[in-house]
Amino acid sequence: MQLLDGRKLSKKIELQITEDVKKLKESCGCTPGLAVVLVGQDPASAAYVGMKKRACDRAGFYSITHDMPESISQEAIEKTIVMLNNDTNVDGILIQLPLPEHIDTTKLLELVAPQKDVDGFHPFNVGRLVTNLDGFVPCTPLGVMELLKEYDIDVKGKNCVVVGASNIVGKPMASLLLNADATVEICHIFTDDLKKHTLNADIVLCGVGVVNLITEDMVKDDVVIVDIGVSRTKEGKLVGDVDFENVSKKSSYITPSPGGVGPMTIAMLLSNTLKAAKMNAQQKKSN
Repeated sequence: MQLLDGRKLSKKIELQITEDVKKLKESCGCTPGLAVVLVGQDPASAAYVGMKKRACDRAGFYSITHDMPESISQEAIEKTIVMLNNDTNVDGILIQLPLPEHIDTTKLLELVAPQKDVDGFHPFNVGRLVTNLDGFVPCTPLGVMELLKEYDIDVKGKNCVVVGASNIVGKPMASLLLNADATVEICHIFTDDLKKHTLNADIVLCGVGVVNLITEDMVKDDVVIVDIGVSRTKEGKLVGDVDFENVSKKSSYITPSPGGVGPMTIAMLLSNTLKAAKMNAQQKKSN
C-alpha cells in the first residue's frame, strides 16, 4: 500500500506556481488576483477561506475577501460580483459555498464572468469540460487527476466508480475520468447495492461526507482509493468516507484523510487563478 500524498504534491505545485508568478510579474508587471465572496459565519467556510488566503500570500498573489453578513440580500451580492467582473485587478472570483438558504446560488454562479470562474462552476465551463475542451475545471476533481498522474496511475481503460453525484465533485470527476478514457460509473444516494458496483472497481473515488461509507468488504484487492469526503466525528476528528485502517490493507494506493485531496484543491485554485491571470495578460497585450 502506498499513500497518495496530497500535501507533498501540493507543495511542489505551489513552488512552481510561485516561480511562474515571478516570471509573469517580470514580463508584464501583472500580479494574479483572486477575490473571495464569503457570506455568513460558517466556521468550516471561514477556515477554508483562511487557508486559501494564506496560499495566495505564499504564491505572491493579490487576494481580497468580501466578508458579508448572513442576512445580506441577493441584490447586494450580485452588485459585488458585477463589480469584481469589471475589476481589472481581479483575475479569479470564488464564491464560497454553501450560501444561506435565502440566496439563489445558481444565479450567482451564472453571474460570474466565465473567464474569471476559477471554481469551474459556470455552465460555460461545465459545458467545455463535458465536451473535453479547455476551460476552468472544478478544483477538487482537477486535484485528484493531478494526484493520480503524479503517482503514474493511468485511468485509461480502468473501471472507475465515482461515489457521489454533486455538481462540485462527482459530476466533474466523472467527466475528467471519461475524458481520460476510463470506464466510469456514478453511484449516488439512490443507487441500489453500492457494494455491487465498488467491488468491480479498479479505482474508487468517494466524495459524499459519510463516515466509513466504504468498508473493506466493498473493494477488491489492489484497488486504488481516492477519499474525497470530509466529515467530523463526535470526538471532533476530521475523517473521510473510507474506513482507512481496514481498506488500506487491500489497497495498492490510497489517499489519507486529511492530507490527501484537500491540499490539492487549494493548489488547483492557485493553478486556475494563475491560468486566468495569464489569459488576462495576453488579452491586455493583444489590445
